[in-house]
Amino acid sequence: MEALEGIRVVELTIAVQGPAAGGFLSDMGADVIKVEPPMGDANRWYRGANNDLPYEAVGTQFIGASHGKRSVCVDIHTDIGLELVDKLVDTADVFLSNFREPALERIGMGYKRLSARNPGLVYAVANGFGPDGPARENRMSDQFAQARSGISGVTGTPDDPQLIPGTIIADTGGAMALAMGVLTALVARQRDGLGQKVQTSSYGAMIWMQAWEINHTSATGQMPTRDGGFHPVVSAMTGIYEASDGVAFCMGIRDDETWREFCEFGGNPPLADDPRWNNREGRDPYRDQQAMDSAKDVRPFVAEMIKSRSSEEWQAFFEIHPDTITAQRVQNYEEVLIDEQALVNDYIVEKDIPHIGRRRVAGIPIRMSRTPGEPKNSFSDLGEHTAQVMKELGYESEAIEEVESHKAPPF
Repeated sequence: MEALEGIRVVELTIAVQGPAAGGFLSDMGADVIKVEPPMGDANRWYRGANNDLPYEAVGTQFIGASHGKRSVCVDIHTDIGLELVDKLVDTADVFLSNFREPALERIGMGYKRLSARNPGLVYAVANGFGPDGPARENRMSDQFAQARSGISGVTGTPDDPQLIPGTIIADTGGAMALAMGVLTALVARQRDGLGQKVQTSSYGAMIWMQAWEINHTSATGQMPTRDGGFHPVVSAMTGIYEASDGVAFCMGIRDDETWREFCEFGGNPPLADDPRWNNREGRDPYRDQQAMDSAKDVRPFVAEMIKSRSSEEWQAFFEIHPDTITAQRVQNYEEVLIDEQALVNDYIVEKDIPHIGRRRVAGIPIRMSRTPGEPKNSFSDLGEHTAQVMKELGYESEAIEEVESHKAPPF
């Protein structure tokens, strides 16, 4: 049995923040019914750059966010469409959406109306910038929440323009916050049987994910600045360095004797005796402010030593010092897809994707000993389950045909 087996989620979402939350709940065993408009969720068709997939295949965002769901295609602006969604909500534990709330109100899916129909309903909505304030109704995509949250201000090198991190961390972070909110509300419902409204945003999630750096700025009055391959708040040698063949490692050294061996192997033995860095507090300062001020100065010497040898040579050196050197090769996505560590933990799994074939994709980051989830393999066609779900709700063939007549896929 899966942890959320028996939980029904009615999902009215677009893009990533809402669908990815529903995808996680599906992986944990919930029956997630994705309600799509006649043309389908635009995310279903979004191709992205460098994409030569078959035209009939779903988009790669959809693969990551909307697996394991049942698809009901309905025009919610029709009388029978609204009635159908109402009946679904009446049977649901969770209503999940990342539509703006004024839009939900206009189509009859506002909190007051749905909670009146189903007092036990967890009504979970996410937007770009939060439920209150002047930006509460602003349109948002991932990059804008990243920019406003401050992460772009600490990403990149000091002399270069500010950067957007290369992944949609605001959307997926918002999805994680939304899923956490749903699960918290379901636990609370066990006590009194009542649902509640859950609200979060990509912007809020990004601030929460940067709590240390933001709190550091507030407490010290010192704002972190961009520091390339190093953490903007950490004054230490630990960071990203590139070997002679262009392969990079994130690397740090704890032990003083290993530091000496490292300097010898890197071709700079005298550096091991420099009193500024011949002890761990000098290389990786914890409390001493003077050491923090000088720790960054060792980085160019370390970079020069790493550059003197190939990644294969350094990998061998790191492997004979597993307890005193922390080192990880900087991997690209192709390498992540074949990483044994990701595979053995099911962080990367294989799925059969229609029109594409069997591929490795992102799995589940959580393992549960008694009620484990399972990465769902199904990718529903638009409206594939409309008739099935309507029959479950007691509709006759004539009503089913009326609803399905509005379906209008783009090809």
